[in-house]
Amino acid sequence: MERKEVEIVVYGAEVLCPSCVNLPSSKETYEWLEAAIGRKYADQPFKITYVDIYNPPAEADKKEFAEKVIEEDMFYPVVLLEGKIVGEGNPKLKTIYAELEKYGYVSA
Repeated sequence: MERKEVEIVVYGAEVLCPSCVNLPSSKETYEWLEAAIGRKYADQPFKITYVDIYNPPAEADKKEFAEKVIEEDMFYPVVLLEGKIVGEGNPKLKTIYAELEKYGYVSA
């Protein structure tokens, strides 16, 4: 079965959000997710991108969501999988894995 490459976007900032002081940074969360997903779904393509909410890329969708994270005081990092929020503040691997499996990913 040919599966679509799922895009995961981690929105965050260098500075920890006020409610997230004891949690890993957004960048650390991004690196941890990339490694964990890569191990669990070995040889299954996925794209993971880190977006700094204070310095977003020019892509309209990413820029708009980065602004939304700031405006709505969301707990970051905010993890989006194919445009759906699957984690906020302290994302849970179990939730992200369950969402990936809806797209046909199978754990190694």
